[in-house]
This record gives sequence, C-alpha cells and structure tokens, in this order.
Amino acid sequence: MATVLLVDDEVNVRKVLAAMLQQEGHETVLASNGHQALIRLAQGDIDVLITDLRMPGMSGLDLLREVHEKDPELPVIVITAHGSVETAVVALKNGAFDYITKPFEKHDLATAVRKAAGVRQAEDAQAPIGNKTNRRLVGNSDAIRHLHDVLDRVANTPSTVLISGESGTGKELVATALHYGSNRCNKAFIKVNCAAIPKDLLESEFFGHEEGAFTGAINSKPGRFELADGGTLFLDEIGEIPLSTQVKLLRALQESEFERVGGIKTIHVDIRVVAATNRNLIAEVAKGNFREDLFYRLNVVPIHLPPLRERREDIAELAQLFVDKYNARLNRSIRGIDAKALVKLSDYSWPGNIRELENVIERTLLFTDGDMITQDNLPAEIAMPQSEPSCILGTRKSETSTPMRDIVRAATEELEKDLIVRALEQTSGNVTRASHLLQISRKGLQNKMKELGLREPDPEN
Repeated sequence: MATVLLVDDEVNVRKVLAAMLQQEGHETVLASNGHQALIRLAQGDIDVLITDLRMPGMSGLDLLREVHEKDPELPVIVITAHGSVETAVVALKNGAFDYITKPFEKHDLATAVRKAAGVRQAEDAQAPIGNKTNRRLVGNSDAIRHLHDVLDRVANTPSTVLISGESGTGKELVATALHYGSNRCNKAFIKVNCAAIPKDLLESEFFGHEEGAFTGAINSKPGRFELADGGTLFLDEIGEIPLSTQVKLLRALQESEFERVGGIKTIHVDIRVVAATNRNLIAEVAKGNFREDLFYRLNVVPIHLPPLRERREDIAELAQLFVDKYNARLNRSIRGIDAKALVKLSDYSWPGNIRELENVIERTLLFTDGDMITQDNLPAEIAMPQSEPSCILGTRKSETSTPMRDIVRAATEELEKDLIVRALEQTSGNVTRASHLLQISRKGLQNKMKELGLREPDPEN
C-alpha cells in the first residue's frame, strides 16, 4: 500500500479523497495548498502525490513543476474539472503521471493510485539524486563501458530500441538516458508500464478513447502515443502485452498513426519508441505468445543489461552512490563502507540486482550507529559466508539435521528481533511507520512481532 499526499484547497474534497483511499488500504497525508505540500514532501516517505490544478496562490501546475524538479520520479496525479482536458494534457506533458476528472468514480481513483504506486515501487534505482538530465550509468566494468558506447551512437537517432535484462538491472534508467541524450530531450518522455495495466484497458491507455466509447468513458482522453508526440515513448514490460493488442501496436509503430478507441479520426504522431522486457522475447515468439513481426519491429537496436552478479567490479561504486543518496534522504552522515563489508557485498549473488542493492544500503544506513558500514551492519543473508547456505539448506542429505541449521535460525531470529525493536524505538512504537522503515507490510510486521514474542505497543498506531 502507498502513502498518498492529497493537495486541494477544498476541505471536503480532501476528506472524500482520503476516505476513498483509506478504504483501499492506503495511508493519506493532507495539505490545503502547494506550499504546505512542498514542506511535507521535504520530510520524505510520500509515494504518490494527488493535486487539484486550480488552487489559489501556487497552482497545481506550479506545484507539479516544482516537484518534478526536486523529485522527478514521484508520480503526480492531477485533478481537473470536467471539460478541462486540455489543461490536463499540459500537466501530463510537464511530467504528471496521470489525471482524473471531476466528478470521479472511486474505481478511477483507486486504479490511478495503484498504477502510480506500482511505478514508484518498481523504479529502477541506479540514479543519483538530482535532475534527470544529470543521471549517469554507474560503473567501470566492460559491460558498462560498452553500454556507454552504444548509447553515444544511438541516443540521438530515431531508431527503436529494445532493452532486455533481469528485473532491477536499470532498464528504465537506460531509456531515460536515451531520451535525454537525444534532440527530443525538451519534449515529453512518456512511460507506460504494460504489466501494470489491465489487459482490457491497454488499447485505451495506448491510443486514448472518445467520450462514450465504453462504459465509464465519460470524457474523451488522449492516449500515451498522443501525449508522446515529438518526444519518446517508453514501453516497459512489453512482453506482457496480449496478442490482440500487439496487432494494433504494430500498426501504430509501422505507420505512426492510430485512432482513439471509439473514434474515426486518424491521428499522426512523431515519436521515438524505446521498449524494455525481462522476458526472452525470442522464446515467447517460439511459444506463440509474441508476434514475430512486432519483435523485429522493436528489435532494431537491441541493448542487453547484464545482471549485477556479472559486473561485480561495479558493486563498490554503486553501493557508495546509494550511501550518498540515503545520507541525504535520511539525514545520516555515514562516510562509506569498510573493506570487509565490501567483500561481503561483492560475494553476494544479488538476485534482485541493483534494486536489491539499493534496498540493502537504505536498510543498513537506518541501523548503522557508527560513521562506517561494517559487515556486522549488513543483513544476515549477506553477512553470512556464502559457503554455509548449501549445508544449511540440505545439499547433502546427511547434514539436514545438524545443529548448524538451528544456530543459524536462532541468529537470524535475534537479528530480526533487534531490527524490529530498533525500528519501533525510532518511530515511538508506531507499527505502521516501523513497517515502512523495515520495508515490509504492516500485517507482515505484526505477524513477525507475534512470532518473535514482541507485543504490539498500541493497536491504534
């Protein structure tokens, strides 16, 4: 679930929005104007921002621009009045994630927030803090040097690019680098997470729809292709698109034209398409799950991102990057990572790749008391020698019942108990905030507290 900041000068609108989102399980924070919102955003821990466009003083569009400058990855949903679609389109081209129109249905609000929160949580986290144009691909491995060479050659071209790689390897970062390294950098960069959109809504999301095109289409709405005109369209998780939509997507890519759902007017666009997938699309073609002609239309310039375990020489630099990032976000002053801890980080297999590394560094910073991260501060699965798990997991049948397994379980439970206690202390016993610090759900934390014999301080927190 997400923490949503609601910004509207009308108190009743704020209350209604908050009630709707709380019923969906989200936490809400309220602000009556843009200046209050910026003060609250500076404190961190906001996953999605929802703002009205028309407000006295700082307008929603002004707030959007300010937020986009400071935290370009924060999804912003704008609220616009009926008949003001043009204003919403301006907001989308200025970096808004989505918009909803008054009067809105609870389902529309919930869907927009769910998609925005998914994008926030799935953000490929390899970039330092700062403006998108200052982003850099970190590392000196052969793979990263080759990637820089490819980007230098293709960024300022109209060629379609297909980025492949495991989840968490930085595919969105590469797409961003392609856009901001091109002559389209001052135009829109529109992102679509194809896996986060219900299959029956994909066509409308891509191409837009006319009023009355289907149940619930109370207004006309432009699609992502239309919004990306002149700029770059990033189609993330392209392998998740159903075959029925692939046909229409192929035509739009080949002809640079389409019709809105329920419309008859042909719309022409000038866009550069970058797609990404963690699937093996060649294998999907062989299985009949992905059209061969669409694959070849996308695979003009293929870029493969290696997993972190295949570029271990970059881990130290990436880890220090995240130390600097979370020093700023969490108001800490950790100088770096000592040699033994770096060895442990380099030896770990990183199944979650760069995203997992970032999460580990953030969690470690929260519970490091000194000014350097040591191996004692690292999570047990990383600090534990890599040769031990094979015995613990019973690689050799005769060893599955040895005391070592019990020792490791007890040590892990002690570490978990210590982390939970320290998180609760830092949040004055607030279980919800503690669950955010530990990056688990509130229910998961409650279950873990019960399992470890820890009593929840206050059932109302």
